[in-house]
Amino acid sequence: MTTPPPQGNPFAQGQQQPYGQPQGQAPYPPQGGFPQQAGQPGFPPPGAPVPPEQPRRKLSFKTIKNIVIAVAVVSVAVGGYIASRDDANTAAVGDCMHRGNTDDNNPDLEVVECSSSKAQYKVLAKIEGSFLTDSMASSKCEAEAKDFQYVYTESGDSKDFLLCLKDHK
Repeated sequence: MTTPPPQGNPFAQGQQQPYGQPQGQAPYPPQGGFPQQAGQPGFPPPGAPVPPEQPRRKLSFKTIKNIVIAVAVVSVAVGGYIASRDDANTAAVGDCMHRGNTDDNNPDLEVVECSSSKAQYKVLAKIEGSFLTDSMASSKCEAEAKDFQYVYTESGDSKDFLLCLKDHK
């Protein structure tokens, strides 16, 4: 008579079963219902480290608020720079000017294209320095540009200067 084959894994015939483990059962049952098999997609090969799952970043209200504030500050700074580029201190001889305010103490002169309908004055001379009185400014403009009609002085900033102007057209 022949002996029946051993139960369980036929390749594990010479191995001892763990203490208290009945023969014919796997030492540890598989987790999750399906055993992992190497070589199948989605499973790393045996012994390979499993990379940790990447945490997902969520934008918090605070982060969004800080981004909006930063964009607003940059926009104001760029807008201020662009607006200041076209004022009297950037004017050069030959530029045309527009008066944005009727107040003689603050005419708000800005540089405009000479072909623009806004062009009111043309710069005949720009003289660096401080001029305390209108008569000093007028005599300086007379020496630089004979046919000037108006003087504009600016002081108090880092640069003091005088513009000698005449009507455009």
